[in-house]
Amino acid sequence: MAPIVKVAVIQLYPKPMQLEHNFNKAAQFVRSVATQGAELAVLPEYHLTNWQPKSPGFFDLCDQWETYLKKYQALAKECGICIVPGTIVESHRENENEEDRLLNVAYFIDHDGEIKGKYVKKNLWGPEREHLTSSSRDVHEVFDTPLGKVGLLICWDLAFPEAFRELIAQGAKIIIVPTFWTLNDCNEAGLKLNPCAEALFLDSMLTARAFENTCAIVFANAGGPPGRGYAGLSQVVVPFVGALTRLGSCAEGMSVVDVDMQILEDAEDNYKVRSDLARDDWHYDYRHSKVKERL
Repeated sequence: MAPIVKVAVIQLYPKPMQLEHNFNKAAQFVRSVATQGAELAVLPEYHLTNWQPKSPGFFDLCDQWETYLKKYQALAKECGICIVPGTIVESHRENENEEDRLLNVAYFIDHDGEIKGKYVKKNLWGPEREHLTSSSRDVHEVFDTPLGKVGLLICWDLAFPEAFRELIAQGAKIIIVPTFWTLNDCNEAGLKLNPCAEALFLDSMLTARAFENTCAIVFANAGGPPGRGYAGLSQVVVPFVGALTRLGSCAEGMSVVDVDMQILEDAEDNYKVRSDLARDDWHYDYRHSKVKERL
């Protein structure tokens, strides 16, 4: 039989530009779920800074990324727990003549404080494209971790089934998605039809991706004060069942849940998605590109 993995999703309100405050709050949650036996704790995207790219000093805060990455490594070792610390926005410069580039990065840190995986956000949401650099055509990687083979995605990546296919084709069983997704990410036309359209999007896509990829999805989103558009809805989703746990739309909180990995094996036995992808004569390659006519 496949193992049972104890997973924690942590839903936080990231106070804008308050790195140390946000880290200390996150660390309290991580310590708490560790005492409950959680083997993995996942935090939201932008949980250290909130998304404030036009605020004075934002770039300076992003220069501190190594400091906080090391703090999370030390916390993982202290608590004996694997951590995906949401995302950390990193400022990078290739040389002194180049302007700073901002990368939105997720890490998988194991229970010994070692980095087992790193992923730079590929599919940037519209407003991010002015500020962040995408990982572009870099291949999605799968990482060997104490929990098995794990893939990392970030927020808007959820909208692209190709990203999931690339990961499960390499054997990923758990896909972790730190997110900063709000109800206000819907345009005016959509909000007129359904003020909760983005919540519907999240619940629908998370369920669909779990079924169509026979995988477990750990989704940690930001929550926040009512009336500010925070979507929350952090959840752990598996095929057949749907959400094993699902937090509310606004409040901060955490949930620890057992993920029976046998569910994934049973789902694959039924749907045979992975086995189809592994066939030599499989008819999709999941790489979309414009075909240029050769003269």
